[in-house]
Amino acid sequence: MKLRMRKLLVLCAGLLVLSTSMATLTACHGAKERSGFEMPDEFDTSKSYEITFWAKNDTNKTQTTIYENAIKSFEELYPNITVNLRLYTDYGKIYNDVITNIATNTTPNVCITYPDHIATYLTGDELVVPLENLFSDKKYGLGGSEVRFDSPTEEEIIPQFLEECSFAGHYYAVPYMRSTEACYVNKTYVEKLGYTLPDTLTWDFIWEVSEAAMAQDADGNYLVNGQKVLIPFIYKSTDNMMIQMLRQLDAGYSTDAGDILLFNDTTKELLYSIAKHSATGAFSTFKISSYPANFLNAGQCIFAIDSTAGATWMGTDAPLSDISDDKLVDFETEVMTIPQFDPDNPQMISQGPSVCIFNKSNPQEVMASWLFVQYLLTNDVQIAYAETEGYVPVTSKAQNSEEYQDYLSRSGEDNQTYYPVKISASKLLLDNTEHTFTTPVFNGSASLRDAAGQLIETTVKSVRRKQTVDEAFMDKLYEETTALYRLDQIESADAAGERRNLGALPAPSVVLLSVLAGTWVLIILYVVFSKINARRNRQ
Repeated sequence: MKLRMRKLLVLCAGLLVLSTSMATLTACHGAKERSGFEMPDEFDTSKSYEITFWAKNDTNKTQTTIYENAIKSFEELYPNITVNLRLYTDYGKIYNDVITNIATNTTPNVCITYPDHIATYLTGDELVVPLENLFSDKKYGLGGSEVRFDSPTEEEIIPQFLEECSFAGHYYAVPYMRSTEACYVNKTYVEKLGYTLPDTLTWDFIWEVSEAAMAQDADGNYLVNGQKVLIPFIYKSTDNMMIQMLRQLDAGYSTDAGDILLFNDTTKELLYSIAKHSATGAFSTFKISSYPANFLNAGQCIFAIDSTAGATWMGTDAPLSDISDDKLVDFETEVMTIPQFDPDNPQMISQGPSVCIFNKSNPQEVMASWLFVQYLLTNDVQIAYAETEGYVPVTSKAQNSEEYQDYLSRSGEDNQTYYPVKISASKLLLDNTEHTFTTPVFNGSASLRDAAGQLIETTVKSVRRKQTVDEAFMDKLYEETTALYRLDQIESADAAGERRNLGALPAPSVVLLSVLAGTWVLIILYVVFSKINARRNRQ
C-alpha cells in the first residue's frame, strides 16, 4: 500500500512539473509580439525589384506628369528599382481595391491613402509596415547617409502633419500633401446685399447673409443675381462640416480609444439649425445639388465651402472651371477660413493624402518601397505637386525653400500656375496650421466619418421632401444611421481590453488550472489513504 502511494505522489509531482512547463511554453508563444518589418543592414543593389504605386490624381494631367517624372528621376538614381504607377480618381476606390486585394495577398507596395483607411488595413496580420525603425535608420532612414537624394529629416516634416500619421501605437504613414477647407466667397454679392466681410467668418454671419439673399422679385428672380437659380450656401463635404462644428463647440465626436460620441444633444441642435436654413433654400450640399464651384462660378452661390485643394475650380477665372464660358459671372472671389462659432479660437480640419507601405515577404522589396516613399518627400516632388492645387508641402525644407517662397510671391501673374485664388488657399493653410486638428483614427473611424455627413445629408433631403424634422425624426435618424454604418459593432479599445480581461481564460491557462486541480485532488487522496493505513497498522 505504501509503495502504491509513493508511486502516486511521484506521478502527481511529475504531472505538476510537466503541466507547468507546457503552459509556460505555450504562454510564451501566445505572448509573442508582432515583429513587423525589420530593417536590413544594407540595401542590395545587385538585385532588381519591381514595386507598385497606387495614387490619386483628380484627373489632373499635370499631377500625372509629376508622378511620372518623379518615378523617372527615382529610377535613374536606383536603376535596380522599377516603379509601376496605377492612377485612381477617387480615394474610395483605392480603399476598396486594397481591401479586395488583401484577401489575395496582392496589395500594392506603396499606396496614397488616408489614416482612417489604414486603420482598417491594420486588421490584416502585419499588413502595413510600422515606420519608426525606418525613420531613424542612420543609413537609409530620413536624411540617411546612404540615401542617394536629398531626403528630409524627421524634424523637417511639419510636426502637426506627421502626428496625423501616428495611431495604434506606431507611425503607419508619412504625410504627402496637406490641405484644409476654405470658404470661397462671392464678395461682390455680399457687398451688394449691404454686408461687409468680417476678418473671420462666423456661422451667424453666413446664415444671415444667405437668408437675406433669398429675396426675389415679382417674377421669381433673385434680386442679388437676377437669376431664377440661387443656393447661397453650399457645402462640399458634410462629414467635415459636422466634425468641425462639433469641434468648435467642444462637443463630442469620438475618443482616441474609439468610443462613439457623435449622437449627442449638440449634434441634434446643429441639425435643427441646418434644417431651418435648408427649408428656406438658403443651404444645400454637394451630394444633393452638385459641385459648389459650378454654382459659385455661375453666380448662383455666395458661400462655397470646399477643400483648399479644389481652389483651381473656384472663381471667374478658374483654370479648371467645369461650366461653359457663357455661364460664367464676373465677381470678386475672397478666400476665407471656414465659419467659426468662436472667431478668437478658430478650429479647422487638417486633411490630405498620406503614403503607407505594405509589408512583403522580401525585406529588400520593402526597402525599395521605403526609398521611393522618401523620394516623394523631396523638394522637387513636394513643390511641383503643391503648385498644381491649393495643397501645401509637408516639409519645412520645401515650405521655406527659395523656389516655393518665390511661387507664393507671384500670385496673380497668370491664371494658371500663379492663379491668385489657388495661392490664397495655400497661404490660408500655411497661416493657420496651428489651428488645424485631426479626428481620432481607429478601425471603424472611416464609417463614423461617413455617418457624420449622413446626418446632415438625410436632414436636408427630408426637409426638401417636406418631412417634419422633430424629436421623433431625430431619434429615428440616429437609430438608422447607427445601423447603416454598423456603429454599434465598433468596439472601443477600452471595451475590447475589458472583454479580454473578464472573458474566458486562454486555453493554456485552462489546461494548467485543470491539471493543478487534478494534482491537488490526488495529493489529498494520498494524505487521506495514508492516515487510514496508519490507523489500520495501529489496530
